[in-house]
Amino acid sequence: MQKEVYKRHINNYSNHWWFQARKKIIETIIKKNIIKKNINILDFGSGSGVNVDMLSKYGRVNIFEPHLPTRNFLRRKFNSKKYSVIKEYTKKKFDLILLADVLEHIKNDKKIIKNLKKNLKNNGFILITVPSYKFLFSKKDLILGHYRRYSKSEVLSLFRNFEMVRLTFFNFILFFPISFTILFFKLLKIDFIDKVEKSPNKIINFILFKIFNFEKRLINHCNLPFGISMLGLFQKK
Repeated sequence: MQKEVYKRHINNYSNHWWFQARKKIIETIIKKNIIKKNINILDFGSGSGVNVDMLSKYGRVNIFEPHLPTRNFLRRKFNSKKYSVIKEYTKKKFDLILLADVLEHIKNDKKIIKNLKKNLKNNGFILITVPSYKFLFSKKDLILGHYRRYSKSEVLSLFRNFEMVRLTFFNFILFFPISFTILFFKLLKIDFIDKVEKSPNKIINFILFKIFNFEKRLINHCNLPFGISMLGLFQKK
């Protein structure tokens, strides 16, 4: 991922509608499916740390971020007994590992999932979010350092040695306007990364947050049939 991307995340995540609504959706899945208290959590590829405070409500959060300047930012921000910013995780065991829009950045995603399974306690969970639909792969994905967008069958194949608890699309309500925008800019070969990564004005940001955040109610009751992204929860067999 380019250095500018990390800077945009750090500068925008606390207000940006997408980061904040995604966090609420992730929490909905955790609350409904992971009933143990005070669990040991790994936020793998934490980025700007948007999910850390939310995760800390459910247990101790181990924060792993390979990008050194961002890791230093996380150390300054999350300086508390509730959190631990770690350089390596291989000798630890976790009840929950979160990879929030991380797998698409990893060239050998199969290898990392195989390795992370060793870090799960018995009956532990991996929760992922990933971008969906290959036809939406654009210059934005390249700038963000994405190797791929996922199909449902690819996610299922990646976790074939786990028990699937949930697999659903999300960012469902805004799918058509976002898809049209991506394809329009892709066709015209226009770089639109700044437009989508930076927070829009407060009114638009508020409206988009409310629309996206509403999906947590839908996901609490059913799997959504399509969307810009996918969310999966898988349990170690």
